[in-house]
Amino acid sequence: MPLLLLDLDNTLLDRVGPFRAWGEDFLRQVGAPAEDIQWLLDVDADGLTDRWDVADALRDRYGLRASSVDLVEELHDGVVAHSRLDPMVACALKITGEAGWVPVVVSNGATRQQEAKIRKTGLDRYLADWVISEEAGVSKPNPRIFAIGAQRARMRLAGAWMIGDSPEADIGGASELGLRSVWLHRGRRWIEQRYAPTYTADGTIAALAAVLGG
Repeated sequence: MPLLLLDLDNTLLDRVGPFRAWGEDFLRQVGAPAEDIQWLLDVDADGLTDRWDVADALRDRYGLRASSVDLVEELHDGVVAHSRLDPMVACALKITGEAGWVPVVVSNGATRQQEAKIRKTGLDRYLADWVISEEAGVSKPNPRIFAIGAQRARMRLAGAWMIGDSPEADIGGASELGLRSVWLHRGRRWIEQRYAPTYTADGTIAALAAVLGG
């Protein structure tokens, strides 16, 4: 049974949509103009900006009296509340599992939020296990987090595949371990010259099909 390592945000679960939905709600609540959503998306940088820095930016821009702790909590809970599992992705995961693959999520991020998204959306029903950087104490692309994912499923990394949207964290990490990989391009061009994905796909379903066909 081969191991299939999967990223979470913008791979198995859309993150852009839920963050935008939360942001629009939040801006309405604080009386900010609707067009400020673009500023917030730029600050967020597709999830790469530390949550505490996003909270501080919100406090500074709108003169909020809420603490950064409260804002981070609201951000976490808001994104979780808007997260949904695409039924077609769920179906593709089920088919992949029935074909003998063992799916394990390897995600960077906060344990409480990432695990809440996995459980709330029902994604946990299609996974063998998951590992999240905060609780693991190590982040992608460090090879140790991939090894922890394999250990959680009681499997070896040899022969595993990695699917994800981050050139460095997902594909770079897989490359360092000699794993085959599928990169979700999300409209971007591959520019890294040190390594490259085995396949490039325009979505999760196509990525899973590539793994099954590969």
